[in-house]
Amino acid sequence: MSPLDHIGLRCVDLERSLAFYRAALAALGLEVVMEVSAEQTGDRRHVGFGRDGKPSVWLTDGAANADGGLHLAFAVDERAPVDAFHRAGLAAGGRDNGAPGLRPHYHPNYYGAFLLDPDGHNIEAVCHRPASA
Repeated sequence: MSPLDHIGLRCVDLERSLAFYRAALAALGLEVVMEVSAEQTGDRRHVGFGRDGKPSVWLTDGAANADGGLHLAFAVDERAPVDAFHRAGLAAGGRDNGAPGLRPHYHPNYYGAFLLDPDGHNIEAVCHRPASA
């Protein structure tokens, strides 16, 4: 089981952020699994991404401004999804914050890529395993 249960991000422009996350997270096997309307919550619209019906990343609309101070990392079992995440996120409007590659200052097999989402949050995909043979 992952130590990350769920996390929420407030988005200045929810539709723009949804386009980014749909593309970038699809490369990691995550998709929209739940949506909750503002009418249902009495406040704001929420969209949950995850696997097997379990949302783990929630995007919320209506933030007056997002400070971009959040760092969120997604762990994967192989390096190829890290590369795919980076490509898909860039194509969907994300900004490069560190191309896919080894980060041996963390540990010898730390292979990660970093993107800034539309609100400036630092989003990472990381593989902690050695390269596949």
